[in-house]
Amino acid sequence: MSDFEAVAARVADRVTPDAAERERLRAAVDTLTDRVRDAVADLPVDADVVQVGSTARGTWLADDRDIDLFVRFPPDLDRADLERYGLDVGRAALPDGREEYAEHPYVTGEVQGFDVDLVPCYDVADATAIQSAVDRTPFHDAYLQTRLDADLARDVRLFKAFLTGIGAYGSDLRTRGFSGYLSELLVLEYGGFEPLVRAAADWHPPVRLDPADHGTATFDDPLVVIDPTDPERNVAAVCAAENVARLQHYARALLADPREDLFVSTDPDPVDADAVRAHLDRRGTTPVAVVFEAPDLVDDQLYPQLRKSLDGITGELDRRGFAPLRSTTVADDRAVLLVELAVDELASVARHAGPPVHVRDHATGFYDTYADRDVYGPFLDGDRYVVEREREFTTPGALLGSDAIFDVALGAQVETALAEGYELVVGDAVADLADDFGVELARYFDPVP
Repeated sequence: MSDFEAVAARVADRVTPDAAERERLRAAVDTLTDRVRDAVADLPVDADVVQVGSTARGTWLADDRDIDLFVRFPPDLDRADLERYGLDVGRAALPDGREEYAEHPYVTGEVQGFDVDLVPCYDVADATAIQSAVDRTPFHDAYLQTRLDADLARDVRLFKAFLTGIGAYGSDLRTRGFSGYLSELLVLEYGGFEPLVRAAADWHPPVRLDPADHGTATFDDPLVVIDPTDPERNVAAVCAAENVARLQHYARALLADPREDLFVSTDPDPVDADAVRAHLDRRGTTPVAVVFEAPDLVDDQLYPQLRKSLDGITGELDRRGFAPLRSTTVADDRAVLLVELAVDELASVARHAGPPVHVRDHATGFYDTYADRDVYGPFLDGDRYVVEREREFTTPGALLGSDAIFDVALGAQVETALAEGYELVVGDAVADLADDFGVELARYFDPVP
């Protein structure tokens, strides 16, 4: 047995649910299914219930206790009725549950120690006829149920554990990594965990895989896996280029030195304020942080808005000449948009070059515009008119502390939150954020792939 196989065997033993856990799952699913069927019987429409997801396919990780039950309604049912009936069934089956909202409302709760999502969907003929995104999920389950044997299911668990360990598992818009379904398709496509790892180590994105040989749609993503149940969908669309590269990096690391720690997710020890100040002193940079009350949104809505806002602020600081080095965003009760800058103060004047003098109309217009204004020039630099005019903002704090922050592209709810008030933290004062974000700052100042 090779070192790789020995590590894989030990990890597989650790992440495979034992017989007792499987029996507890079966009992919980039976209880839930009976409750759902009783609730459906009271509705004026026909519906059925189907278990989907990793627990249905035997690919879930030990102690990762999620049960997904879908209640399928006739495709001609009005959307409002589907939502209403779906919530009625959810409340009856999960009386202590709570309502959540994805594309439409559903109920989530807990039964016998398992987390449960009870989701209404349309019972459409095939995945190309979906009326909501969740309608295709039962087709995913049907496709994989007939193709994943016990050995492949074991390798799916290995791949999920590996992705979890390297921080690339999860298709939520905070992680932008590999979904469970994508993980299963990749293991199936390559015929196991080890061949998948060896292939990923040598990927040259864009990588395109087409399990059902649809061969038509094109996508502009680093990793393309055509959904075998829906030829117009890339299962890997949410997977960020960074996470594709992360998989490649750690695939090579695992092949070069097989070890179990790559399958275990760990957080760094949090840094304190003194450690942050020491990093900043060593780096000689100027950090600026916009700190505000985080909008009351789920992560899938919040993080795209935070990233858009961070990109807008970073781009404006770059255009203004403050040379952003790196940036990040984090959120808890408060949200932080942090940018680290190489330039902390600019000259009071900025050079502004005009057109060459021989381009008569444009050159004359430029000269006349500035001839009577309070600027240095116009003067000649080579064959061009040039002026040196007063700079609007000479420090990043002056820029971000002004209304100019609202001129950049911000997420809608982030813009609203900033309008209600924000704190601007500049320089060493950023170290005080370690009290609430010590782990995140530890990751920032000790970055790894």
